[in-house]
Amino acid sequence: MTNQQTNQLIPNGFPADPQLSQQRSQSVLTRNNVTVSGQGTQPMLFAHGFGCDQNMWRLVAPAFAADYQIVLFDYVGSGKSDLRAYDPERYSRLEGYAQDVLEICEALDLQNVVFVGHSVSSVIGMLAAMQAPQRFERLILVGPSPCYLNDPPDYCGGFEREDILGLLDLMDKNYLGWASFLAPVIMKNEQRPSLSKELEESFCSTDPVIARRFAEATFLSDYRGILADMTVPSLILQCAEDAIAPTEVGHYLHRHLPHSTLKLMQATGHCPHMSHPDETIQLIQDYLSAAHVIRAAQ
Repeated sequence: MTNQQTNQLIPNGFPADPQLSQQRSQSVLTRNNVTVSGQGTQPMLFAHGFGCDQNMWRLVAPAFAADYQIVLFDYVGSGKSDLRAYDPERYSRLEGYAQDVLEICEALDLQNVVFVGHSVSSVIGMLAAMQAPQRFERLILVGPSPCYLNDPPDYCGGFEREDILGLLDLMDKNYLGWASFLAPVIMKNEQRPSLSKELEESFCSTDPVIARRFAEATFLSDYRGILADMTVPSLILQCAEDAIAPTEVGHYLHRHLPHSTLKLMQATGHCPHMSHPDETIQLIQDYLSAAHVIRAAQ
């Protein structure tokens, strides 16, 4: 049996049916509303944050289209994903979303991926990269946090547990009110209310039950314990005046995440790819350019 045939084995030991494999891949791409564009060959996979969808990358992703293969997607329950694929047990933890990322990579046979994740997708990307490090070349972590809860005296995540439970309770009782309250807190940039309005509308377009479960999986999680095992190099983009991921979190990540680079942004709020796309693009380009120089010299 050839190596190619061996790689195509399914669990019972018989060669996989290429047509069935293609059907599974197409199912994944449909499930997550995957879109592919760009003129490059190296994949750049953009992952949106909580309550958002792939459209949030529209001001950043096109800047890389000339040099990369741009891959965008929606998590199940977000955007134009297939809601029928939502599994409460699978998505009760961020590992379920990381599995989606890996299945997208497998469906498209992506290698040497530059993963760009906003907010909770930073941790989702780390989980995926830890499970399949051979697929990932770099991680770009935009507003990341491994834990949103304060753990004194050594860790300031930004929230007390009671704060998070209060927000989850508000989601249950008044989802629209929750969206209206939280969007401007996350976005900041009060002088540009259209930004908060867009985020609020994105929250409101998400299924409330799914959003509530995703919020719990996100804001009550603690992934500080995985940081030391990360082998894929990463860029941490830390915003100023970020109520969701304070500056202390960025410094904590940089101290505990091997092979990481920290950049403190002038951008305020938690969504620099929306509020300050030019700065976001420039910092990513600078980091990737430097990485390519180092790789070429080796």
